[in-house]
Amino acid sequence: MANRRLGTHATSGRAKPELEFHRPSGAWQVPEGAAPGVREQTLAADGSGAHRTALVRWEPGTDTSRSGVVRHDFWEEVYLLEGDMHDLTLGRTFSAGDYACRPPGMPHGPWISDGGVTMLVITYPGA
Repeated sequence: MANRRLGTHATSGRAKPELEFHRPSGAWQVPEGAAPGVREQTLAADGSGAHRTALVRWEPGTDTSRSGVVRHDFWEEVYLLEGDMHDLTLGRTFSAGDYACRPPGMPHGPWISDGGVTMLVITYPGA
């Protein structure tokens, strides 16, 4: 089925496209400031980018140690679809089916993924 854009849905003055089921065809891109091996494909975003849904892939061997512990000024929800990642701060490995919901300012990472990982990431403003 072709990608049908049905309209937009406004939430607090923001709008994400309204899309029926389709196969995402957007390009996989390197996020600004990302560790080597990280790519993302935006599935939906409002015009400002404050509300985003993306698939994120880490190639085997991805290591975010250089970035250290990270904090964002926005909410971040992450659902691991396949593979796993090891949190160097917590000393724990998380794998497919694990979920995180991080409020603004919550410290997390750094991470290593020996075998690679694919995740669904949803972000939205903190206020």
